[in-house]
Amino acid sequence: MIKYPNLFSPITLANTVFRNRIFASPTGTAYMTSQHFPTPETNAYYERKASGGAASVCVGDAVICSTHGRFNYGHLALDNPAGLPAMTRLSESITRHGAVAAIELSHSGSNARSSAADGHKIYGPMAYTTKDGHEAEAMTEEQISAVVQQYADAAAWAKRCGFGMVTIHGGHGWLLTEFMSPVTNRRTDRWGGSVENRCRFAVDVCKAVRKAVGPKFPIEMRISGSECNPKGYDLDEGIAIAKQLDGHLDLIHVSAGSHEVWEVFTVTHPDMFLQDGVNVHYAAEIKKHVKTPVATVGALVDPAHMEEIIASGQADVIQIARGLIADPDLPLKARLGCADEINRCMRCMSCFSSHILKGQFLCPINPHVGHELDCDRALPPVIKKKVLVAGGGVGGMQAAITAASRGHEVTLCEKADKLGGVLNCEHHVPFKKNLTGYLTRQAAATTAAGVDVRLNTEATPELVKSLAPDVIIAALGARPWIPNIPGIDRKYVLSADEMYCNAPKAGNKVVILGGGLVGTELAIYLAGLGHDVTIVEMNPQLNDGGNMLHGLAIRLELERRGVSVKLNTKAVEITERGVVVEDSDGQRTIESDTIVCAVGQIPLRDEADALRYLAPEFHQIGDCLVPNNITEATRPAFHIANDIGRL
Repeated sequence: MIKYPNLFSPITLANTVFRNRIFASPTGTAYMTSQHFPTPETNAYYERKASGGAASVCVGDAVICSTHGRFNYGHLALDNPAGLPAMTRLSESITRHGAVAAIELSHSGSNARSSAADGHKIYGPMAYTTKDGHEAEAMTEEQISAVVQQYADAAAWAKRCGFGMVTIHGGHGWLLTEFMSPVTNRRTDRWGGSVENRCRFAVDVCKAVRKAVGPKFPIEMRISGSECNPKGYDLDEGIAIAKQLDGHLDLIHVSAGSHEVWEVFTVTHPDMFLQDGVNVHYAAEIKKHVKTPVATVGALVDPAHMEEIIASGQADVIQIARGLIADPDLPLKARLGCADEINRCMRCMSCFSSHILKGQFLCPINPHVGHELDCDRALPPVIKKKVLVAGGGVGGMQAAITAASRGHEVTLCEKADKLGGVLNCEHHVPFKKNLTGYLTRQAAATTAAGVDVRLNTEATPELVKSLAPDVIIAALGARPWIPNIPGIDRKYVLSADEMYCNAPKAGNKVVILGGGLVGTELAIYLAGLGHDVTIVEMNPQLNDGGNMLHGLAIRLELERRGVSVKLNTKAVEITERGVVVEDSDGQRTIESDTIVCAVGQIPLRDEADALRYLAPEFHQIGDCLVPNNITEATRPAFHIANDIGRL
């Protein structure tokens, strides 16, 4: 019995049968050659999604015009014939697993900042100066015709390279959206004015692509159902746009917002503070007005929710991006009735931020991401070892699971009464529900892997000596740093984890010392409970911990929830009235009933050092080495545990 029959029913687009309704939405990688062709790492990234059961896997960020249309240097080139072998290898990596290989046809229009940086002209519907200071020119009739042909040529090229569908990027503020939007397109010729005129460019692209690939080849277009900001169009306009495209495509992929407007970036890519499926209603409304099948996208990880969307007719296809980074096996697990085993994306933005800053996808709950090629290679048999993991937080659990899966005899000692470490204090936070689910799954996976889990057991030197392990992995964590401030020992001063556990007891006015991720997320949680919250931060800006996009989401949410943020402000004393702070205007008191200290962590290095020489092999991971994020706990844990037993 299949639990989600609608989700796993096939759908035929053009003459192509897709095995289910779960499509891997386009995400681009930065792995490529100097000619902007895919590398083996690129292939492995997309192949992993195909092997996980997605019906279609879309290769993102492929540009139809490398000279004038490139947003960044991570775009694949669709206008260089020398790429045939590499692009064919990429499509084959997907299709050999039964998925349809799709590729996104992109042109960044006036947002083609890399093209501009290289000295090339950039174009859009109107002439204007971009936010990066580049001069964009208004496209002429000849240029529009040329770009239409470039879309057609790119689609034909993709088909020749073995791709079975093309996705025309007509959303999120790039070229076709610029023409569709009445805000960015104020032309007075046949390309502007009425919705029919503004959509003429996109419709001509669809017609040209159809002519290039033939009637039996599926064509998808991504649009923004609404640009979700006062500077863009609304849902009514999105419906009007979709009606113009109706009949010219095989699938209308309805997204929302614009990644060129920071205020709504976290709508296009929903953050953890938004509800699951937050953008589904755009697709559902558009579907009422068109005959073409419609796809929805955004914050979708629960198969039961997806089933309801398909069954109720809100959409015909579910598109997933980050959810398949967190767990590429999501479709297969759902099909097998193992939905509880799905690693549900926490929407922490780590993958996207890492991609922007480092050119590599990383995921806190999936250490395989970014290393698919390495993980796909068969590892040599291990020399079986006795492994002791000291600490049952996220790093310790991952190390234990990986070591046990490699055949080692693993014991995990955790001094608390449950696995999960300090993050257990956030289990009741609404926007951390997927983190709670992850901790629960990892705890269950640790036991299922055959690990000897010993709760309420501290890994003391005496105990470790009695166990006589061959390998020790110290994952002991950290403790809160308490600054030397007069009054810091008052009873209404709590650490962040204490505050999470005692939130109902907090007073009306709460002051949080520290503007890092711990302090800011706690502020959002407390503000959501109705508390009057102030953050005091010594530095000139909040600290996003290197996760720039989550930092953006936090700043927007702090503003939305009315949290007061005092930057360049130092706490100098805690009194009965509250916190005495000092800034450029001098000293003053911020009245408060509860004060939270979230100024940092001290790694438990001494505790780790006490175990260092009690086994031939020793590893120190996670916060007891350097306090950091979940990714920097799980990723080293996975790879270090994989290394054990080579010698």
